[in-house]
Amino acid sequence: MLFNSVTFAVFLPVVFLLYYIVPHKYRWAFLLLASYAFYMNLHVGYGLLLLFTTVLTYALARGLEAAPSAARRRLCLWGGVLPLTGILLVYKTAGPLIGRLNELIAAGRISLQPVTLTILLPAGVSFYFFQSMGYLIDVYRGKIKAERHFGYYALFVSFFPQLLAGPIGRADSLLPQYKKKRPFVYENVTYGLKLMAWGYYKKLVVADVLAVTVNSIYDNAQAYVGLAFLVATVMFAIEIYCDFSGYSDIAVGCARLFGIELMTNFKSPYFAFSIREFWSRWHISLSTWFRDYVYIPLGGSRTARWRHCLNLLLTFLVSGFWHGSSLTYILWGGIHGLLQILETFLYPKKRKDLEIKRRRHWWQLPVTFVLLCFTWIFFRANSIQDARWIISRLFWDIERPMNYLQTGITCLGISPIAAMGMGLSVLFLALYDLASLKCDVIAAFSRQKFFIRWPVYVLLLVVIALFSPKGVATEFIYFQF
Repeated sequence: MLFNSVTFAVFLPVVFLLYYIVPHKYRWAFLLLASYAFYMNLHVGYGLLLLFTTVLTYALARGLEAAPSAARRRLCLWGGVLPLTGILLVYKTAGPLIGRLNELIAAGRISLQPVTLTILLPAGVSFYFFQSMGYLIDVYRGKIKAERHFGYYALFVSFFPQLLAGPIGRADSLLPQYKKKRPFVYENVTYGLKLMAWGYYKKLVVADVLAVTVNSIYDNAQAYVGLAFLVATVMFAIEIYCDFSGYSDIAVGCARLFGIELMTNFKSPYFAFSIREFWSRWHISLSTWFRDYVYIPLGGSRTARWRHCLNLLLTFLVSGFWHGSSLTYILWGGIHGLLQILETFLYPKKRKDLEIKRRRHWWQLPVTFVLLCFTWIFFRANSIQDARWIISRLFWDIERPMNYLQTGITCLGISPIAAMGMGLSVLFLALYDLASLKCDVIAAFSRQKFFIRWPVYVLLLVVIALFSPKGVATEFIYFQF
């Protein structure tokens, strides 16, 4: 079920109303049923894999805690991590292989009758796999106790606002919230609705509108040169941010309706002054997951310099592979790893207080954004060949500035009014992110007088209704991961 679908527009109010009618001791069961209904609305078979993951990690965590020896504890740990990792590897690698096989069959290079081979990739599978594995590892490390109540644990794995694309939760934060009695709190509900509205603005008004131009250029890369690639790349940087942070805002706001607080997943990432800082602000739940369960077990920064650099590179290569087995994703992750390594030499972290007080220079902000846009080329390009074409022709004919500009504008095919609308939307987004560096914008704005607040709320809803693309609801980009 998509957040931007008519089905969800009916589902959420019904679940919300019934939730506060159901007695507290049965609310976990109601939310669990609602979460499975939400997920199985996409495909009935998805629920079986979700249930398998839940039963496996629940049983192994209980067994791990009761294990009489260290060897038995390790057996329980790897008994959960290896199968889930293996399943994830199958889903990540089988898709591209089957796609290539289909191409060979269609071209007659494999002597089979024309068939269409497919593999069903369950939406959000890696997110709840990571959440379940993180729980199992935390139990193994003694950070938390294994959950005894199967129902609460099942809800932790499947809670519908975060199920499809996070934020990836931690058991020590979420399980106590599911057990706590949560009365109806007006401020929670209004805050959640406002945050959801802002998330829908990001997705429908900014991301989906920019996606039309980005897709037309990147999906037909060989037909374009010059400024069109430059503009489309910047557009994609904004699109993917608004698409994914929009989902996160909707998820966090939706959970707040039920009195559950999920972690913040984005903190104005394009106002970062370095790649390292960017990753402390972008997809925070996944970044911290890789830090805690991949980077630190490899040795982190508490090793020799060469090993620290290798740990960084390996972690980002794994992150790239998590996004997909295509070479474009792996190269994207590798470049980010190399940039992080470069920054360890440029900004040596001798003491934490010195790092915090290190003077920032204004030029670091645009330089970081340019580097990020460059890496997004590999993330968005359909192949390595397309990425090479785009990079080699970003500045094609720039020695003739007027011709470069005119050709780019013609290729983009955006009317002046549409361009102005996109510009205003992005400006509004940038102002919000800039303000959010200092305070919680929604909370601060909620304290303003009635005649200031409500015109803005109404205007936001009108803009979403009028300027979002009409027709079939588009998936969020990170559903494919």
